[in-house]
Amino acid sequence: MLRAADLRVTRPRLAVLTAVHQHPHADTDSIIGVVRKDFGEVSHQAVYDVLRALTTAGLVRRIEPAGSVARYEARVGDNHHHTVCRACGAIADVDCAAGTTPCLTAFEDNGYVIDEAEVVYWGLCPQCVAATSGAAASDGG
Repeated sequence: MLRAADLRVTRPRLAVLTAVHQHPHADTDSIIGVVRKDFGEVSHQAVYDVLRALTTAGLVRRIEPAGSVARYEARVGDNHHHTVCRACGAIADVDCAAGTTPCLTAFEDNGYVIDEAEVVYWGLCPQCVAATSGAAASDGG
């Protein structure tokens, strides 16, 4: 995968790529923690540099929902979207609503050649809904 993207295969690159594949939508600090736990000491800067290189090469996608730090995922090459929980911040993939990339057609393209549409659905994840429902039931709500 790295060689196909014209990137040298290095231990930090393999470690970060593995961490992103195993922990979709993880932030940089979480990725650093996984890499250090599984592969030993690596600097913050090395992880940032690897994430930048992997993103530039198209092996990793960087997303940044409003109010959130940057997150990384290995699902690339399609035009999927995300759901974000307002309560706990959990993120899940959502396939494109309809059609091909981009799945939404802009009313006015202003001369741009549009190749992607980004949609974020906000709400509560199933665990937070259950917790909210349980709290309301115990409050007599």
